[in-house]
Amino acid sequence: MPGNGRSYLRPNTADHILSRMLAFLVWIGLVRGHFFVLEVRGRRSGKTISLPVDPLDLGGRRYLVCARGDSNWVRNARVAGQIVLARALRRRRYAVRELPANLRPPVLKAYLDRFASEVQRFFPVPRGSAVEAFDDLAARYPVFELQPLDETSNSARLSPSNE
Repeated sequence: MPGNGRSYLRPNTADHILSRMLAFLVWIGLVRGHFFVLEVRGRRSGKTISLPVDPLDLGGRRYLVCARGDSNWVRNARVAGQIVLARALRRRRYAVRELPANLRPPVLKAYLDRFASEVQRFFPVPRGSAVEAFDDLAARYPVFELQPLDETSNSARLSPSNE
């Protein structure tokens, strides 16, 4: 479990292998649902890092939450200031804005409620908990609001309505 705002729960070898496989299947379009592939430029290597993520659409906005805490992709996104979400060979660029901890609880609650089957193990409160249960936890879980950068490109808006 993430311990504070700067901790990170590392994936084990099996998690890493499954993540790579899932990212590939999402990227080529064999796995859809709520999954996307996050692509972010490495802050040190400059190489693109890709992994599967569960973006959350809430109140007309799109968010990315890192249930593992202050992960490598989180640190890279902070530095890069933008990410790409990809699926079925389509890509869409987004600017990222990290939410301050005091604005995270409603997003964290909605994220856990929607994706509990995948992320419950990372949260010390159960699905369906009151939003106040996330107040003391919010600093542990980075949350980014995503703002589309390529509205007019040939990439269609990647949203549940386009599936």
